[in-house]
Amino acid sequence: MASGSAWRSAARQLPLRLTVGAFFLNSGLSKRNADQATAERLQQFAAATYPFLGRLDAQKFARQLSDEEIAVAAALLLPVVPAAVAGTALTAFSCGTLGLYLRTPGMRQEGSLRPTEPGTVLAKDVWLLGIGIALIAEGVTCRRGPVAHARGLWCRMLRR
Repeated sequence: MASGSAWRSAARQLPLRLTVGAFFLNSGLSKRNADQATAERLQQFAAATYPFLGRLDAQKFARQLSDEEIAVAAALLLPVVPAAVAGTALTAFSCGTLGLYLRTPGMRQEGSLRPTEPGTVLAKDVWLLGIGIALIAEGVTCRRGPVAHARGLWCRMLRR
């Protein structure tokens, strides 16, 4: 049975996981059946910063992006996925989009990290990075689950 601290931890995570998970699910589902023009636009934008993505078929790229966003959503929305795992998925994805922000010309004001108007769409992913790191921190500092329970039992036995 879950301890009181485990319930408090889950309650703290709930707003972050639900809102970001719903956002990712919507984004992934909206790309699921992207038309050719949309798929090409997404791929060209990403390939300008990450050239290896240009070797993929545009429809395949859009489908993979959709799958990745839905996977991140599932990690966030399913309570059985540990916070550190969900946070790692979110952090990895947001690092990729922040890379687009930092490397794509026109996304930032000259000589600054401040976004231009078009760059704001990607710059907001810094919040996703922060949420991902917060979930990782919560997951690694929270002692719950069978492994943590067993570790606690062993520690108590060794202290006797």
